[in-house]
Amino acid sequence: MSGRLAGKVALITGAGTGIGRCTALMMAAAGAAVAIAGRRKEPLDAVVKEIEKAGGRAAARTCDVGKAAEAKALGAWAVQTFGRVDVLVNNAGHSSKIRSVRWADEEQWKSVIDTNVHGVWALTKAVLPNMLERKEGTIITISSIAGIRPGLIGGAPYGAAKAAQRNFMGSVLGELRNQGIRATTILPGEVDTPILDNRPLNPDAKARATMMMPEDIAETIMLVATLPQRAAVEEIVMSATFSRDTSKDIEVARNMGATSD
Repeated sequence: MSGRLAGKVALITGAGTGIGRCTALMMAAAGAAVAIAGRRKEPLDAVVKEIEKAGGRAAARTCDVGKAAEAKALGAWAVQTFGRVDVLVNNAGHSSKIRSVRWADEEQWKSVIDTNVHGVWALTKAVLPNMLERKEGTIITISSIAGIRPGLIGGAPYGAAKAAQRNFMGSVLGELRNQGIRATTILPGEVDTPILDNRPLNPDAKARATMMMPEDIAETIMLVATLPQRAAVEEIVMSATFSRDTSKDIEVARNMGATSD
């Protein structure tokens, strides 16, 4: 296929739904061969089928990036399957149901950190040798506005993890930019994706109508991925144009999981 990403290979995590799915479809339409990953096989297979029906090339692998060994194996599989990885999109994310700094327990903290920090580290490290060998590669990590504006909407574990993602991408760019590696952090505010279903207070249709949509973030990913190699975007902060009243969301999150001290 011809297009802005013709001849490129993209590896996208969390690609069965939401932002990852939109990104995979857009990148395939732009000519990229797409390797996609996620925890559930059925949504991934549906995305592959949709890409192939449109004349694109795609392959899927189930993977829990919260397990570093699986994330590392995913990177090796993508390189073996397509011969290279030009663009890595670290999109898979996970938030805890209990968000208060007081009530989130060790298991929840570990789960969020494993997916959002250890998984991104392991997968990025797995594809870097291939990129460095060719002196060219783009790594895009979907963080969150919670990483720079922490609070009960995202939750304490999630905010800490997303801040760590941003710092890690800064390290990758700072260390490896002169070897052709670009690293970008995208920090969106509320996006209407399935991750919202895990909120202490699940936003209703009226609340979701004010939010950004997955394709908004995917378009931003495309911008970063298709810029000339000479241009590196360090970070992008995104938010909905119209703000909403989140006081009820915050109050529910403040009290969920509360126990007597």
